[in-house]
Amino acid sequence: MLVIKDLHKSYDTGKSKLHVLKGINLEINEGEFVSIMGSSGSGKSTLLNIIGILDEKDSGTYELDGIPIEHLSEVKAAEYRSKFLGFIFQSFNLIGYKTALENVALPLYYQNVSRKVRNEKAMDYLDKVGLKDWAHHLPNELSGGQKQRVAIARALITDPKVILADEPTGALDSKTTYDIMKLLQEINREGKTIIVVTHEPDVAAETKRNVILKDGIIESDELITQRVLV
Repeated sequence: MLVIKDLHKSYDTGKSKLHVLKGINLEINEGEFVSIMGSSGSGKSTLLNIIGILDEKDSGTYELDGIPIEHLSEVKAAEYRSKFLGFIFQSFNLIGYKTALENVALPLYYQNVSRKVRNEKAMDYLDKVGLKDWAHHLPNELSGGQKQRVAIARALITDPKVILADEPTGALDSKTTYDIMKLLQEINREGKTIIVVTHEPDVAAETKRNVILKDGIIESDELITQRVLV
C-alpha cells in the first residue's frame, strides 16, 4: 500500500539547512492502523506531509498503491490526493458557512459528482458517524467531537485508500477522544488503512502499530496490543 525507502528531507533556514528526515524506511500494508509518535522536531509532521502529497521529498522513494510519488505537477498531486487520501485535522478545517452535509459532500463536488448523488452519499456518511440528525447544522452549532465526526465523514466519502489523521484528538477532551478513537477503530475493522500522528500515548495505544521518530529517524517500529474500545 505505502512504501518509503531512504527518504530524506531538508529545509533551508537561510543560514543553513535543517535536515529533518534522515533516511526513513517505512512500509504500511493495506488495513493497518498505525500511529506515528515523536517529540516536537522529530519529523513526524514532515513525514505526514510527504505521505499526504502536501510536501516533496529531497531524495529516496515513495510509492502509494504501487504508484511512484515524485515530480508531480500541482494538478496531478491534487488528483492523487483526491483519489488515494482522506485527511482528518486537529482543527477540523470545516467551512463555517456550510452545513455539516455540505462540508461532507464537498470532496465529491471537486470530483464533478452531481449534487443529488453527493448529498445522498454525504447523508449516508453522516449517518455512519452518528450525525444524520445534525446534517443541516453549521459548524458553530456543533461540539468539538461532532465537528471531528463531520471531518471523518468528509475524509471517508471518496473511499480513499488511506486515512491520514494529524493529531485528530488534540483539541478534544478525554471522553470525546475516546469516542473518536472508537470510531476510527470501527472504520479500521472495516478494512480502511489509517495513519495517525499523535503525541498522546493513550491514543497510540488504541492503534495496532506504533512508529516512533526521533531526530529524523525511526527509533522504533513495533506491533502493539491494541486497547480495543467498546
